[in-house]
Amino acid sequence: MKLNCIVLENSIIQQKIMEKKVNYHPNLELSGVYNNALEANRHIKNSNVDLMFLDVDMPLISGFDFLESIEDPPATILMSNNADYAVKAFEYNISYYLLKPITSISFNIAVRKVLKHHNLIYPKNGEGEFVLLKSNLKKVKVVLRDIIWVKAIGDYVKIVTDKQNFVVQFTMKRFEKMLPDDKFLRIHKSYIVNLRSVDQFNGRNVEINGNSLPLSRSKKELLENKLMFS
Repeated sequence: MKLNCIVLENSIIQQKIMEKKVNYHPNLELSGVYNNALEANRHIKNSNVDLMFLDVDMPLISGFDFLESIEDPPATILMSNNADYAVKAFEYNISYYLLKPITSISFNIAVRKVLKHHNLIYPKNGEGEFVLLKSNLKKVKVVLRDIIWVKAIGDYVKIVTDKQNFVVQFTMKRFEKMLPDDKFLRIHKSYIVNLRSVDQFNGRNVEINGNSLPLSRSKKELLENKLMFS
């Protein structure tokens, strides 16, 4: 399942940036980009919009006024160059407030919060956060804390868990963005590991459950620091 999104943004440059970020995210589907509030409102009325990225600094009508004009607004992530709007923004029951320039980290944090609300990534019955993925033509639930490591296989990834393994169609880069970076680390171009599963490591390899995985030299210090605080 993907969230159906629209972007309402005054700047053409920012439109392109947001379009790229949304299209790259595995749980988002972009259905429209607008710089006109009237057209965006028409889209919301006639389509099922799950998430709106809304620029506060719109011409003619501000993002705040636009939100007030919508009878049943979708989940909204407000965007602005002005940090002073942040307090006012949350009076409108928004999901998140993004300060421009929008980094990939802040974008993913904002989207992650919305995904939890939509039950795409969320804790349930004490199991912890999980994702729903398609493997062998079936939807499977993968609890994040059960993932031991992930291996890149071309345009697919192999997810190794303590119960079973899954092969899903995802690039490594896309899958990496779905994982919390305080619990997982990409130790090599072909491997992501769950930090709590690491038994030991040296300058070349990471040992997990008797398996030796390659460790890039550039990631050794980062791995050591993350293990110290994980």
